[in-house]
Amino acid sequence: MSQQNPSSSPVTTSTTLAQRRLGVWAIVFFVVSAAAPLTVVASAASTGFRLAGIGGPGAMLACGVVLILFAFGFTAMSRYVRNTGAFYVYGARGLGKPVGIGIVFVTIFSYAALCICFYGFVGFFGEMTFAALFGVELPWTVYAVVALVIVGVLGYRKIDVGAKVLAVLLTAEVAILLILAIAVLAQGGPEPISFASFAPENVFFAAGSGALFVFGFGAYLGFESTAIYTEEAKDPRRTVPAATYIAIAFLAVFYAFTFWVLTVAFGIDGVVTLALQDDFQDMVFHAGGQYLGVWASITMRILIVTSFFACLLAFHNASSRYLFSVGRERLLPSWLAQTQPSSQAPHHASLVMSLISLAAIAATLITDSDPFLGFALPVYSVGVAGLVFAQAVTAVAVVGFFLRDRRGHNWWRVIFAPALGAVGLIVGWVLIAMNFDLVTGLTGPVNVTLLAPTPVLFAAGIVAGLVLKRRNPAHYAELTTLVPDDE
Repeated sequence: MSQQNPSSSPVTTSTTLAQRRLGVWAIVFFVVSAAAPLTVVASAASTGFRLAGIGGPGAMLACGVVLILFAFGFTAMSRYVRNTGAFYVYGARGLGKPVGIGIVFVTIFSYAALCICFYGFVGFFGEMTFAALFGVELPWTVYAVVALVIVGVLGYRKIDVGAKVLAVLLTAEVAILLILAIAVLAQGGPEPISFASFAPENVFFAAGSGALFVFGFGAYLGFESTAIYTEEAKDPRRTVPAATYIAIAFLAVFYAFTFWVLTVAFGIDGVVTLALQDDFQDMVFHAGGQYLGVWASITMRILIVTSFFACLLAFHNASSRYLFSVGRERLLPSWLAQTQPSSQAPHHASLVMSLISLAAIAATLITDSDPFLGFALPVYSVGVAGLVFAQAVTAVAVVGFFLRDRRGHNWWRVIFAPALGAVGLIVGWVLIAMNFDLVTGLTGPVNVTLLAPTPVLFAAGIVAGLVLKRRNPAHYAELTTLVPDDE
């Protein structure tokens, strides 16, 4: 924690983000792109069928319901918390400032991990795809560094420029999956259409069903980032809630539908048989080739790379804004809170994320680690565990905030629904922790080591908050007040 004189002036107007620039759909593109629907369908669907049978579609809907319950209170609270620090301020207002600091430490670490890991995914799949389709033999680091440069440039530009890039990439990956779904339903599969994938016995009570929810909650990563853009939203009171509901509802329906379409394409028995094959992760590409032709399989392999890039850009923007927020609070160096004069982008925080990412790429190269198994997948797992933990604590904070004063809202929206969401997210995090080897692909004590940063950072943040309260009460009193809310 940076130590500064209590009398030092807080960072204010010289560090404001661009105001009223993002509409509902721009924020939705950021959120859904972070979830990477094509990569989820291509990887989580086939892996879920392999580990736990046919219940993946139902599990995706169940996770969506949990998150919608959380969103009822989350969006209600967004009216009173207009701050790009999001989880940090939610936690501080609901459970106390030390808890808010604990949440933000976990969240920054988790977002940074998710941002960094996607350079490994982009590099790995870029190398594989361009070599297979175009005969271009370049090391994975070339694709990772190219992505780093593009993301760095977009991070320096106006926020709506990045939103437009994501809109194009996201539309392409969603479109190809919907075209495939239409073709499958029009042509029919080898077995009669069945909705057994939504039956409770195949979702909640099947052997290995915990794995379905590990992938399920991981598939919605980034949905909560709607609140991060509240300072840049055109109409925060309307934009943030609308974007949150649209993003969660779209992802829930889209995931459940596209997972289910695979059971139609190959049949209930056939999809499980295919999932047990060595090339099970090519299931979606097989479906594309079979029902649409070779062009679809090739297109989807290219879009996998752009989908990972879209994830990368979305998490880079989210990470930058959290660093900006904590710099503005002077919990980290205030230099992070500087914005670029013309674009008003948090360019210092963006630069820090780019440098951290470059260091991670270099470390992977120097240690000759595998970009997928040795870098991307373990780091991704750390980010998933941390972010779901932060979501769960924030859900509890929302309930705490409204228990003191419901501010005219009904009990269902601000107490009961978010409490159910909190229980669901806590169960989700426990399932992730208990099945962490499924996410990392690793076995043994290393999984405990990878899980450790989440509780350690949370506890460290609480301690840091308590120490700050005792040693520098003036600074502590200023926390969360640098951007006035609408109470």
